Amino acid sequence: MFDYTVITSNAGLLWQGLLVTAYFTVLSIGAGLIIGMFMGLIQLSPYRPLTWIGRIYVEFFRNIPLLVTLLWVYYAFPIFAGINITKYWAGFIALSCYTGSFYAEILRGGVLSVDPGQTDAATAIGMSYGQRMRRVILPQAFRKMIPPLAGQSIIQMKNTTLLSMITVPDLLYQASYISSFTYKPMEIYTAVGAIFLIILVPLTLLSRKLEKSGAGAR
Repeated sequence: MFDYTVITSNAGLLWQGLLVTAYFTVLSIGAGLIIGMFMGLIQLSPYRPLTWIGRIYVEFFRNIPLLVTLLWVYYAFPIFAGINITKYWAGFIALSCYTGSFYAEILRGGVLSVDPGQTDAATAIGMSYGQRMRRVILPQAFRKMIPPLAGQSIIQMKNTTLLSMITVPDLLYQASYISSFTYKPMEIYTAVGAIFLIILVPLTLLSRKLEKSGAGAR
């Protein structure tokens, strides 16, 4: 028999976990966008050393599972660096670096999708690399980047569930904690799944709508 009272009586803990999940989602998306913008642009730089730095960063973080990165930053990085790092900082750093690598590829792809003739025309009238990016390329590329950026941001919220592995009290961690003393995992994890559906389904529909509008604009 499904016991709804387990959910209602522990709604406060679930709400606290949801706030932590939302907090890390927003912060890591913001930091990831900054990282992704920088790494995406240097991959397109005419200076080869910068290009390789961007590529190495992207391939490094995209090809290592997020859980491995998270555990390494929390357990190994303090040993190598000789500093103390809290679980909150470890989670923030790992999530931001990981999603930044995907945002970088989205930005790079968006820029490369712009007609090369636009770059040639801007170069012909004497614009520098920075001017071409700011005034010609990025404004056109940004509209094409919105749908994949939205999709990656949705994925990022789901990625935050891995924070429970280093005892950050996110939604999944609180669900595990509640299950440990109520012995009602079915009810609690069903509630967690429902919460993610309620939040992410509308965002996914919005992402698809943006994708269609972007395709129509092209």
